[in-house]
Amino acid sequence: MSTDRLSDEAAPEPTAPGPETTEGETAEAGTSGAEGQGAPGADASGVDAPGAPGAAGADPGAAGAGAGSGGAGAAGGAGAAGQGGVPTAAALAAAVRAVESGERSADSFFTARSPRAGSTGAAAGARKNGGVPAPAAGSPERAGQGGSAGPAPETAAADRPGPSDTRSGAPGSLQNSAQNGPQAHTHPAPNGDGPNRPAPAEHAAPHPATTADLAPGLDGVRQVLAAGGAPEALAGKTAETLGERAAEALREDPWQLLSVPGVRPEQADGFARALLGPACGPDDERRAQALVGWLLEQAALAGHSALEASALRAALAQRSVPDPDEALQTAIAEGAVLVFQDAIETPGARPAADDEDEEQPVRVLLGLDRFAMAEESVADGLARLLNTFEEPSDADGVASVGDEGSGDDEGGARDDEDGGDGGDRPDAGAPEPDADSPVRPVRQPSPAQWEAAATAAPSPSAAELIRAAAHSGLVAHTGAEAARAEPAALIAAARALGLRACGATHTADGRARLSRQVAEATEAFADLAAAPGAPEDAAKAAVTLSGLLAGREGPGRDADGALALDVLVVLDAPQLDLETAAMLVESLTDGTRLVLSGDPGMLWSAGPGRLFADVLAARCCPQVASRTPDFGPVGELVSGIGIGELNQVEAPGKEVVIVPARDPGEAVHRTVQLVADSVPRAIGIPAEQTQVITVGHGGAAGTRALNAALKERLNPGPGRFGGFDPGDRVAYSPAPGRIVPGTVTGADAAGLHLECAGAPVVVPRERVGADTVRHGWAITAHQAVGTRWPAAVVVLPGDAAKGLTRAWVYTAFGRAERHLSVVQGVDQALPRAVAEIPAKERTTRLRTLLQLHTVQATADALAG
Repeated sequence: MSTDRLSDEAAPEPTAPGPETTEGETAEAGTSGAEGQGAPGADASGVDAPGAPGAAGADPGAAGAGAGSGGAGAAGGAGAAGQGGVPTAAALAAAVRAVESGERSADSFFTARSPRAGSTGAAAGARKNGGVPAPAAGSPERAGQGGSAGPAPETAAADRPGPSDTRSGAPGSLQNSAQNGPQAHTHPAPNGDGPNRPAPAEHAAPHPATTADLAPGLDGVRQVLAAGGAPEALAGKTAETLGERAAEALREDPWQLLSVPGVRPEQADGFARALLGPACGPDDERRAQALVGWLLEQAALAGHSALEASALRAALAQRSVPDPDEALQTAIAEGAVLVFQDAIETPGARPAADDEDEEQPVRVLLGLDRFAMAEESVADGLARLLNTFEEPSDADGVASVGDEGSGDDEGGARDDEDGGDGGDRPDAGAPEPDADSPVRPVRQPSPAQWEAAATAAPSPSAAELIRAAAHSGLVAHTGAEAARAEPAALIAAARALGLRACGATHTADGRARLSRQVAEATEAFADLAAAPGAPEDAAKAAVTLSGLLAGREGPGRDADGALALDVLVVLDAPQLDLETAAMLVESLTDGTRLVLSGDPGMLWSAGPGRLFADVLAARCCPQVASRTPDFGPVGELVSGIGIGELNQVEAPGKEVVIVPARDPGEAVHRTVQLVADSVPRAIGIPAEQTQVITVGHGGAAGTRALNAALKERLNPGPGRFGGFDPGDRVAYSPAPGRIVPGTVTGADAAGLHLECAGAPVVVPRERVGADTVRHGWAITAHQAVGTRWPAAVVVLPGDAAKGLTRAWVYTAFGRAERHLSVVQGVDQALPRAVAEIPAKERTTRLRTLLQLHTVQATADALAG
């Protein structure tokens, strides 16, 4: 294989996706901050974007001062020159720089609240431990914590014994989210009910008409949109985003249109000018607040759970906000934005011992409430699994303790002679669980049984993983494609020991592969099984993550609402975003073993966060690195890419082929030729088993252009059903950031009929569009994660050069099982990306939160 035979010119850098483009759609970037590190941009595939935060010493800016310096004292004597006690931008900036220069303690930055009259924000400050914001009285999202908004909702998680809680949010918030489904990336209703869109206050500029003349319901929304020159087709999305008072909200604050997916700042500005007339200007406070929320939403779409204050301030300045410092101060005071401080790790520096006067460098981060809560919930939940885990002892058996009605569960209950009437319990000295406790004790094999399972494991790495899972409630397992057999062996071993175990994948293809691997591994543990398993048991051991959380797959939930599992293995863990991970962890009862398994070289999740990378970096749990290599020419090539080397490999059977392309037009032509003719004829893999992967949707060789050319060759037709014909390959997105490959089977009044993973799916007419169903002969690497095909054709046109990273190349090339063709038009940009650009960074707080839990657990252990 050769990698140096092509040339083409690099195109301008792709820009960040709009809110509607959660996977792969390129659009205008939000904004770039100082030195290119402002609000996130994105690669041409639109998910993994460069980080907004920059150098460790980046100026946190006056935005950070707003976190806890609403009064004169917190500003270091600078004074509160603004109305109502709000400091001026100059005072805030001076306070921040005083902290940076060492004149003031960083602690004082986060202790005082803003005295702004009428503020109902969630947090005006942040605690130093973990950078967790303190709740503000009267805040609905902090209800039950000393505020006046009423009691917090009751949840099982609130009653569980757990580690020291470093967050100020209600512990049950994410439990409710787990029951009701993931939240959409939209703002709450604009009636002051939510943290992300405060109601217009007394600063609202006059508008040309009152709300009394508005028609009711959706007609009123259309009326306001038409008055502002916006297309009436936005009415549905606007009503869904802003709630039942959408028309009134838009009339009072036209910039709330910016919270609707797909709307850009310049479009919202034009809408506001049409409605407000001369009263509209760039200095309108409503505009600044809308831009703050929009930029943070853009950051979330690019994977960030928070942004550095300096980056957000620079992004606001680039959007012509005259006073970014004041805009951030207002957003913080009103609770639209939360503020955190994150310790900056200096390489080679040792933490000061018993010296409270020495301040550790910190960076100021700003984020939206729901992502902060999700990140804290994940950290708390993982720490809970670690801290509530009980080591198996020789007295342990395999009986279930306090597990009413579990005899029919998948793992199989123990016979009466094994469990007896309590003589073989997991911990003979442990007290009986309280009848009212939501905690369900987990079955516990003895150390000898675990060791017997490890001895029977099919590989040394599988044995190591089994031993690690035997002794910890949380384990991280890393490895490439061949290493997936190791978590499959763990699942088979746990089920043979009588535990209720299953593995969750992100795609139906991953579930099918895992099911086959569990079935193969089950034979190795036949001697351990308490009872012979039925052939279909292996199939039940593999589920999709979405199906598990929704209750469509897996063992279901117990009486307490927790997943009825003793061991859960999550494969493709880098694809776990924060909100899904929070739902998952909240669904696991104390003592459950959770194994996160994945390839750290893969692209990260479509949603915000980088959970797997943060867990590995925090070193908060045992880590098992697989020693099982990927074989064959494709495996050898991909393994080299994983360590930054693009090597030439021997491919006697044409397993790897490089096809030069001088321009995007030739790249499209070569791709169609490969899929329709060359690969079927020379390799024997039909077109329907070949997947085309490219960098983005737009451009002359993006998915749109490639799909149009492939459809014309492979399934020509008029596109009678919303652009689709029976037989078309499609990529169906049931939820943002997740796609399911499928085929169009027809259409009727109900909608577009698909077949996805052997199951029929009907997409309603109103949802048939680019955000839900696309042609699927060509997809992006982000959409391809979690699925493999017998053959893959990776298209790299010249304009994709600046969107390439090692993670992207590693993921795209690794989708091929038997044959890989690379249509190469980026010349030396490909080896340069593999060698020099590992991944595009994301700003998250999870690593810091996990490390704080580890420190606290260590201190508690020493004190105890």
